[in-house]
This record gives sequence, structure tokens and C-alpha cells, in this order.
Amino acid sequence: MGMNIPYHAPPRASFPQKLGPGGATTLGLAILTALGFAGLPWVFHFRQVLRGIHGDTLIPADAILVLGRRLEQDQPTQVFEARLAHAEALWRLGLAPHIFVAGGTTGNARRSEAEAGRDWLVARGVPVEALILEDRSQHTLENLFNVRADLRVAGWQTLLLVSDPLHLARAKAMAQGLDLEVRCSAAPGSPPVQGSFAWWRRAALEAFLLHWYHTGMAYSRLIGGKRQLDRVT
Repeated sequence: MGMNIPYHAPPRASFPQKLGPGGATTLGLAILTALGFAGLPWVFHFRQVLRGIHGDTLIPADAILVLGRRLEQDQPTQVFEARLAHAEALWRLGLAPHIFVAGGTTGNARRSEAEAGRDWLVARGVPVEALILEDRSQHTLENLFNVRADLRVAGWQTLLLVSDPLHLARAKAMAQGLDLEVRCSAAPGSPPVQGSFAWWRRAALEAFLLHWYHTGMAYSRLIGGKRQLDRVT
């Protein structure tokens, strides 16, 4: 019998392809529960998103993980550059000897997010031997899932997870769901500007995405959905 390999979205995946097994069902449930409970689940997760923007107290770890971000014209965006610059700063402080750069080939890009991130860091003087690429994933959950496999092979335990402030609550929840030992660190200066309309709009979206993640976890456990749980635990 062949191995039961968890579903992974293909390169340049469309939104339906990224959903994977059970994704459309859990998205519908997340919308229904948010509306059915008068928005209270969204409000609860909105507060979690805002509480997460400052990250955690940092201690030395085995590696730093920079979560990927879709490229524009094959180059890192301002958001991705802010993440990379912060990872470089943590590395130069000696908080970890290695940097994982995550992200596969997405959108219309001709190279992976991980490759673009590596080139950016190397141009800033980070030695290539300090960098490890995770270049297969299409979204945050796959970033973390694939890096977990690399951590286990290397015998490492702890990660400093770097992303923009509003992304940290969801990224941390997913990492904990995968039983990863992480501390989160927010990339300073990452767009959008805190307090702007775009910032609040992104916060609102992250709150719903966090609600969707927890709804999917609860639903998958309730029905014993092995294909879904294999992707998230």
C-alpha cells in the first residue's frame, strides 16, 4: 500500500485548489457561525489578532522562519522585505544560526518566494549556508507543515517565527496546531501603517481567517476527518 501523503496545493494554485479537502465546507461553516452568532466569533478573534501584534519575548532558538509572501514582478514586496529584514536582524543578534525562508511559486511568478527571499538575504550579506529554503508551499499552513518536516530531519525543536504584526496570531495558532514550539516576532515597519484604514481592514480579514482556521479544526475533529486533520495537525 502507498503512503497516505497529505494534500498539498500545486504550484501557482488557484483559490479552490488551495482549499483542499474539506476547505469549502469549513469556509461555509465559518461564515454561517460568524453570522449565526451575531458576529461574536469574529469579534473574539479580532481581539486575538490585535493582542498578537507585539509578538512574544524572544529567546534563542534553533532557527528563524520567515513566512512567504506573494511576489510582484518576481521581486519581494515591501511586506516580504520587512519580514526578511527583521529575520536578518534577529540572525545578526545571534538568536538563531539558521533562517528558513518559506514560500513556493505563487501567482504569476517565475520563481519561488523562498528563492527571492534567499537572494535578498544573500545580497545583504547573510551567508547562503545559513539559509534553508522551503519552496513548495502555497500558503501559511503549508509553510509551517513543510518546515516542521525539515525540523524533524535536522533534530531541531524551536523556531522564531517572523511575519508582519497582523499575521502573527493566525500563524501562531497554526504552528501550535502542528505542535511546533514557536515564539513570534513582528516585522517592524511592515505595511500597512498601523491605524490606517488598510490596517484595520487587514485586521478584520485576519480575524475571519483565524475564525475559519479554528472552525476547520473543530469540524475536522468532530467528524474524524483524517484527510483534513493530516494537513493541520
